Amino acid sequence: MKRRLRRPATLHSRLLWYFLLFGAIILVVLWVFQSFLLKPYYTSKKSKIVEQSGARIVKAIEQNKNIWTTIDSVASYNSLTVCVYGTESVMGFASPIYEINYDNPAAQLTIEAHEVNTYYRNALNNGGTYMTVDSNSVADIARQKIDRLRKAFTGASDDSAAPEVHYKSSTAGRVENMVYAAVAAKPDGEEMFVLVTSSITPLSNTLDILQGQLLWVSVAFIILSLIFSIFASRRIAKPISKTNTAAKELAKKNYAVDFNARGYLEVEELNDTLNYAKTELAATEKLQRELIANISHDLRTPLTMITGYAEVMRDLPGENTPENIQIIIDEATRLSTLVNDLLDLSKLQSGALQAEKKVFSLTDSIRAIFTRYAKLVEQDGYNIVFEAGENVLINADELRMSQVVYNLMNNAVNHVGEDKTVIVTQSVVKGKARIEITDHGEGIPADKLEYIWDRYYKVDKEHRRGVIGSGLGLSIVKTILDAHNARYGVRSTPGKGSTFWFEIAAVRTEK
Repeated sequence: MKRRLRRPATLHSRLLWYFLLFGAIILVVLWVFQSFLLKPYYTSKKSKIVEQSGARIVKAIEQNKNIWTTIDSVASYNSLTVCVYGTESVMGFASPIYEINYDNPAAQLTIEAHEVNTYYRNALNNGGTYMTVDSNSVADIARQKIDRLRKAFTGASDDSAAPEVHYKSSTAGRVENMVYAAVAAKPDGEEMFVLVTSSITPLSNTLDILQGQLLWVSVAFIILSLIFSIFASRRIAKPISKTNTAAKELAKKNYAVDFNARGYLEVEELNDTLNYAKTELAATEKLQRELIANISHDLRTPLTMITGYAEVMRDLPGENTPENIQIIIDEATRLSTLVNDLLDLSKLQSGALQAEKKVFSLTDSIRAIFTRYAKLVEQDGYNIVFEAGENVLINADELRMSQVVYNLMNNAVNHVGEDKTVIVTQSVVKGKARIEITDHGEGIPADKLEYIWDRYYKVDKEHRRGVIGSGLGLSIVKTILDAHNARYGVRSTPGKGSTFWFEIAAVRTEK
């Protein structure tokens, strides 16, 4: 059973899934941070604040400079409770010499004298500072505060004399307090003990509130991300889809299609490229049709004449004359030239014919080609002139370079002016042999100069029977000169004629 190939996803659907996946990742990150990382992060930041605040207070005490102002400023700004004890006082740690509280009263930790003493000993043993986290249940904190108030109002001096109050131990939650203890010495040697505390707000209720809020935010985010993903994916994919649709039409040879999708630089550059390709394909197809028409005409004409003259010579007595036989020979030669040129052009462009380079005289080669035009000069009054001041030797394929000169001269003869003059000029410019072939014919319009080297292009569009040649000469010239890395071009003025030229490196010159 033949396996069915899975169709790839469209760009629109893939972009949609990518946007939705990105949104889902953001939500997962938010929930993970909210559920698992918020409390550790908050505790770490709070610990750093308490430690830095305590260090600042200790520095003020050791410098004996703005102690109480610094304590008040630090405590109020960071919502702390600060107690300062004199370690040599009569009261010891029973009562601080200075206390200030900007912390949350409902969550404030009540520290007894023996606990202060414990913090003091731990600080001494730890090199002067001590950091810890103590915790109490919310019920214990409430009991401690109510007991102090109860004693104050009843005048009871101990717990046994005070009325008993019962508390439910199931009060939810515990309060954690960050405690920083530090021993500081004033410049006069007086030792002081600083205790900085800050409640770590119970996060359970806060987390519940934040999670509830995050739930609604998540719902809103999902809806908005879905809407945005659909809109953005369509917006991004639309120019590419439009270009793809136009490309399908181009594949059907609909050259009227226009690639005009815009939106992104890459898409616009792609459309510009496709528009250029469309223009070139349309031109190529048109020129191919013209080539077929031209070649068909050029093949049909000599075949018709050969057949016609042969039938006349067969059917009519006395028509077997040398003139009629010469016409048949000329048309057969023209037909052979056309076929050979088509084969040569095909082989040259496919690379089947490799250049066989050797050093030879380009000047002598041109003079040899001139002998082929003796009949035109003698019988038809053509004036073909070769101007050369010296003998130039080049390293190239002699046969192919002769073909270049011959085809350019054929082209000049086919488009010669009323004076029937063709001038071939040879010169040496900066170590390069330059050949120029000039006619005084009708010339070539400026907007058509860049196309004359194309294989399928024909300037006059007429099936005009030239004196010599097949009509593919310039394409062969271009291919051969490109293979020799030679420069070439044309200058033309409509109504005054054209000059075709090429340059190739000269090996040496001889007088």
